[in-house]
Amino acid sequence: MAFTGFLKLFIGKPVHSVGDDGRMALSDHLRELRARLLKAAFAVLVTFGIALFFFDWVYDLVVDPYFAAQAKLPEGSSEATTSGPAGGFLLYLKLCGLTALVASSPVWLYQIWAFILPGLHPNEKRWTGIFAAIAGPLFIAGVVLGYVTLPKGLEILIGLNPEGLTNLVEFNDYLTFFSRTLLGFGIAFEIPVFVVLLNLAGLLKGKSLGAHRPWMIVGTFIFAAVMTPSGDPFTMTFMAVPMIVLFLVSEVIARLNDRRRERRAINAGLSPDEASPLDL
Repeated sequence: MAFTGFLKLFIGKPVHSVGDDGRMALSDHLRELRARLLKAAFAVLVTFGIALFFFDWVYDLVVDPYFAAQAKLPEGSSEATTSGPAGGFLLYLKLCGLTALVASSPVWLYQIWAFILPGLHPNEKRWTGIFAAIAGPLFIAGVVLGYVTLPKGLEILIGLNPEGLTNLVEFNDYLTFFSRTLLGFGIAFEIPVFVVLLNLAGLLKGKSLGAHRPWMIVGTFIFAAVMTPSGDPFTMTFMAVPMIVLFLVSEVIARLNDRRRERRAINAGLSPDEASPLDL
């Protein structure tokens, strides 16, 4: 009976009751949150179990950038290691856990979205839907670019090791480095999307972006230097250049949106500098 109740909670409809005024009681919100958290946790648990069966494939995917860099370095200059009696066991847990979080992200991100969605206005739902459709592919593109450039960054870093010394790469440290690099590239590609959203919300003008363009370019290179764990100019440039291109695209979109707003204000009998009445 307990399992049947849990299964019904997992696959059933959201356990909330909306009143005639469109509001929910606090207890209903908490039950809804519990149901969403259980669904997200169940998805992570299932994908973790599946990841155990595909461990070898995931391991090869993660360590390939290191081996590609190692092949271009002098023989014996670097070796991958694990530390402690439980090093191999922790390797399984961390790698499968990371895989489970990434693979189940569509499920737990949807649960977050489904919990927030009822409280949004129709126009807010439309804009957030557009944001999700654009932000997802951009994040994936950033992660792919980070994976492609990672071998070169590793080659430069390990190549700085003095001759005669062997660089021992502990796998847990490498996994942290790997995750930070890919996450940094993914987040970097999301920033221009937030710039467009600020413009759509009326908080940032296209002209302001154009006036501060040189500072934005300098700031982009500084951001790329901080976000890339390798710190080499090659990886930093590969992150900064696409970001600058996306910033320029977001500036064009912001300027077009500002012109559209001005035309609508003029057609409504208002000057571009005159505030329109709020629709509450």
